[in-house]
Amino acid sequence: MRIGILGTGNVGQALASAWARAGHDVVLGSRRPDDPELLARLGELLASGARVGGPAEAAAHAEVVVNATPGTASVALLRSIGAEVLADRIVLDVGVGFLDDGSLSHPGVSLGEEIQQAFPETRVVKTLCTVDRTVMIAPDSLEGPATVFLSGEDTEAKKVVRGLVRDLGWTDDALLDLGGIATARGQENFALLFIGIAGATGTYEFGVRVVLPAAAGSGLAP
Repeated sequence: MRIGILGTGNVGQALASAWARAGHDVVLGSRRPDDPELLARLGELLASGARVGGPAEAAAHAEVVVNATPGTASVALLRSIGAEVLADRIVLDVGVGFLDDGSLSHPGVSLGEEIQQAFPETRVVKTLCTVDRTVMIAPDSLEGPATVFLSGEDTEAKKVVRGLVRDLGWTDDALLDLGGIATARGQENFALLFIGIAGATGTYEFGVRVVLPAAAGSGLAP
């Protein structure tokens, strides 16, 4: 599959490396695609077959566009690429936005929703934003199973994203579909609890697991 990853930071690099190893055609999008420092930093990744270009080039190349940019800059970057380029494409959004004081930049309406509202012809799926970059691509590094979540309106887009997340090492029973894109608010707000857990445990490399009641038939009903 052709994947365009917007962002060449730690998350973008980790995902690009894992999907390139899985056989996908990966282009990273950077505002400085010819910067010698950047190219040197991406040397091992580029040697594996991934390429680097501008954000619009990465998006135009892709069947799935991955937003791995800071959440405070994501919508503006996507607007610079253009709705025409993004129309009908899947946007796999892993971004979370933080302000300088550590609060979320999207406390009421999630970044995932903002992207979907700004680009109604684009199929947005929110996932992977509740784990750090190491666990994203190596879930088996944890002592036990963890859960990752999916939010989005388009069923077929979610199927494609499920496949890509499985290519990172996650099993089907680890993927929990929360429903429409509005449920991305829960995923993004988990970032505050994530920071608290990291502070208490001394590591960012952890996952959470949804554990259901043991009694047959138990559920949301009182």
